[in-house]
Amino acid sequence: MLFLDTSSILSEVVEENHQLIPVINRFGIKLGLGDKTIGEICKPNNINTEFFLAILNTFLNEDYFPEKKLQKFDIELVVKYIKQTDAYLIHGQLHNLEKHLNAFLSMSDANNAQLKLISRLFREFKQELIDQIEQGMVKGDTPLALLTDLKSIIIKHISGNFNENMCYAVIFTIDSFQKDLEKHNRIREKILKPMLEELSESGMEDLQELIAASHSIKTNKTQALSQRELDVLRLVSLGLLNKEVADKLNISLNTVLSHRKNITAKLGIKTVSGLIFYCITHGYISADEIEL
Repeated sequence: MLFLDTSSILSEVVEENHQLIPVINRFGIKLGLGDKTIGEICKPNNINTEFFLAILNTFLNEDYFPEKKLQKFDIELVVKYIKQTDAYLIHGQLHNLEKHLNAFLSMSDANNAQLKLISRLFREFKQELIDQIEQGMVKGDTPLALLTDLKSIIIKHISGNFNENMCYAVIFTIDSFQKDLEKHNRIREKILKPMLEELSESGMEDLQELIAASHSIKTNKTQALSQRELDVLRLVSLGLLNKEVADKLNISLNTVLSHRKNITAKLGIKTVSGLIFYCITHGYISADEIEL
């Protein structure tokens, strides 16, 4: 089992494990690695070396998953990685698969019934993946199941006239996508979910809301909060009750309730745990100010 540490030469590792290229990209590391060790690359780039190693070793080793260790990292660090991976799945993996699949279909028999089914399955997969990422991707394994079906149909049932070279390219792309999605979901479910559940005992819906709250691909743009609404938001996120917020800001309880209603309407976030996440990711409070 290959197990990396700070003295590992990153370029040598990547040469033997090309699947790590998009993973290191999520940390802002580009190719042109030279002969530097992981420690020498992480330090000047302000990358948490232990977190970086934990993620890389998880990708390299099927049986390695430092669940307890990963849960000890700062929640902002984990959320940032999750969001960067979500963006890569949509703009990298999904785009790449769609490009290969479209080329495969255009170079093959347009009347092939199996190809029409493949095209339909991909559209279902694409929509399901985007929808679930926007919601936090915690409701089952539907995207992964659709991706598995897509590959299975190509391997087992495709017939007639089709471009074999492009067919191979599609299969390899799906395989890469599957592995990435499986590991991503494992990190999200085993690491992020337990960390966020420490903020609230409200369960799965909150996880969806927390992830979706500031997601880069979320389509609905939030309205700007007023300064007073920001004041209320920050205090609520720090754990103050409505009456305590009113006393702190020297305003009436009804005014606090009105501001909270406006905050919910503008942000689309209904729970306190969701507001906490929003405040942390937007810099209104730090993780140190609350008890995670």
